[in-house]
Amino acid sequence: MKRTTGTDRSITQGWRSATQAVRGGTWRSEAGETSEALFLTSGYAYDDAETAAARFRGEDPGMTYSRLQNPTVAMLEERIALMDKAEACRVQASGMAAMTAALLCQLSQGDHVVAGRAAFGSCRWLVDQLLPRFGIASTTIDARDNAAWEAAIQPNTKVFFFETPANPTMDIVDLKAVCDLAKAHGITTVVDNAFATPALQRPIEWGADVVAYSATKMMDGQGRVLAGAVAGSAQFINDKLLPFQRNTGPNLSPFNAWVVLKGLETLDLRIRRQSENSMAVGKMLEGRVPKINHPGLASFPQHNLAMQQMDACGGIFSFEVEGRAQAHALLNALQLIDISNNIGDSRSLMCHNASTTHYSVSAEAREEMGVTEGMLRLNVGLEDPADLIEDLDQALRSAGL
Repeated sequence: MKRTTGTDRSITQGWRSATQAVRGGTWRSEAGETSEALFLTSGYAYDDAETAAARFRGEDPGMTYSRLQNPTVAMLEERIALMDKAEACRVQASGMAAMTAALLCQLSQGDHVVAGRAAFGSCRWLVDQLLPRFGIASTTIDARDNAAWEAAIQPNTKVFFFETPANPTMDIVDLKAVCDLAKAHGITTVVDNAFATPALQRPIEWGADVVAYSATKMMDGQGRVLAGAVAGSAQFINDKLLPFQRNTGPNLSPFNAWVVLKGLETLDLRIRRQSENSMAVGKMLEGRVPKINHPGLASFPQHNLAMQQMDACGGIFSFEVEGRAQAHALLNALQLIDISNNIGDSRSLMCHNASTTHYSVSAEAREEMGVTEGMLRLNVGLEDPADLIEDLDQALRSAGL
């Protein structure tokens, strides 16, 4: 196989993100296919024993086993790295596999992590439950408060871990300030960029060291497969992440990689249209509900920072009603929008986070995070926004709003 632009990235690195999403990292076989080929193979054959030995020594660039390399998977890894302005990328079986690998590959007993308190429920579980089992301490803070990051640093702090925008509160982290602080103290920043994707936000441009994704979300974008990704420097990916991934095996299947490659081709179109739709829906809800957390609205406390770091607001936001009973009543009255805990889909989806995505988090932690009993998270899809607004209007009225 050969890359369509030669053996280096000198040409592709100059392309913009939307172009990278369609063409970055493409390899072609001798057949000259225009769509990326799907290589369903677990192993590889060698011309002779010496070639096999050379590959395992790292002296021959060929592939050895699909837990380490696969042509379809490698194309996706190169494409995401190019979009993120990263040197390298490894993809994983799911978003949580990516988050777990990004942390555990670099942490050891006695280390300390500072994490944003507002986070996806499973990410908080990693920080609150998993890391302590291995003797890794953590401190959770209000990630919106730049001073809180500095105050939480300890002599053994190794990682800053946060989401921006955060799930589901939409808290925004000042990427430049926090990444600059981390660099000054020799701390590695790990940023969950799943809500924005590199189409709207590239944390590495603001100084982040590592960017992690649930590619299940906007990158696939059509609710089909699970996938995750971690991007960063070649040193981090090859020296820290790769040994962990090679020996623990949270690898992405070639088929899922191929599906995500196809999803990336329309990512820029989808996420910008969903951003437009979410603005229309958000403006309708503003004033109808007690509170709305929407980075694109001028009323959002961190609106200016969000728009400084992101190219558009994205298709996901949350809002609050009066408690769980009213939240469930609103969900049950929906006729078009699906009740679902997934996000990033081309279909509009809504869920009650306290009883779904954050159910495993203690009530005390949910309160600390700002995930209230009345909070609903909405993924605005590609439907006509007028239809979404009509559906929400009748559901709000049915729920007494």
